[in-house]
Amino acid sequence: MRDRRPRAQLLRREGGTDAGSAHMFAPAVLGPTVDVLHELAGEGPALELAIGTGRVALPLAERGVEVHGIDVSEAMVAQLRRKPGGDRLAVTIGDMATTRVGSGYRLAYLVYNTITNLLTQDEQVECFRTVAEQLAPRGCFVVEVFVPQLRRMPPGQTAVPFHVGSRHVGFDTVDVVSQLSVSHHYVREGQQDAQGRELARYAASAHRYVWPSELDLMARIASLTLTHRWADWDRTPFTAESESHVSVWTKGGA
Repeated sequence: MRDRRPRAQLLRREGGTDAGSAHMFAPAVLGPTVDVLHELAGEGPALELAIGTGRVALPLAERGVEVHGIDVSEAMVAQLRRKPGGDRLAVTIGDMATTRVGSGYRLAYLVYNTITNLLTQDEQVECFRTVAEQLAPRGCFVVEVFVPQLRRMPPGQTAVPFHVGSRHVGFDTVDVVSQLSVSHHYVREGQQDAQGRELARYAASAHRYVWPSELDLMARIASLTLTHRWADWDRTPFTAESESHVSVWTKGGA
């Protein structure tokens, strides 16, 4: 099973990617993502929240879509600028919940669980409102995010593993009152210390998990209407067993 859990804050601190997220750059993953966004963007322009190093923005721009971006990390934007075509993208440094960069966008999007980087419900609601204000009539807001898997936790348990691999082990510790979870990551370095013990790198990142129905209410507050919800970018139907979703809300209704 593919690791769908959030790593965005971890990667932002380290300024790049790790072995557990390298698959997100694979054509089999990135291709369907860009296909959907390209179709929704039409003639553009498009706005990516948390544009990062341009994993999605650059191939979308190569399709002919004018892409603008917002990101809080100057280090990640600097990496974007060093990539082919990165210097042609208009990027604003700022908080994606409150930063306004323009209007008339046919598409705004927020991928790879990054909505959970906003650690309060108020911030997440404000993000929807800020995006809605910048969309053109009939413009779309797309969010890709995991579905909370609390039903996997026995009563009284506060930790649940989400990935166990040969190099990476990850688990969440969850506070169901605040809807805050901390993702803990242990990555084997493939090296040993002076005593012959294998070295491992540890990092943690905090997230506020959010339910699909809660996102729909946030969209409604921002005068956006749900028009599509899939389990993945390949448009697999969303069901009770889905571990993630790609949702599309439209300004002005269906």
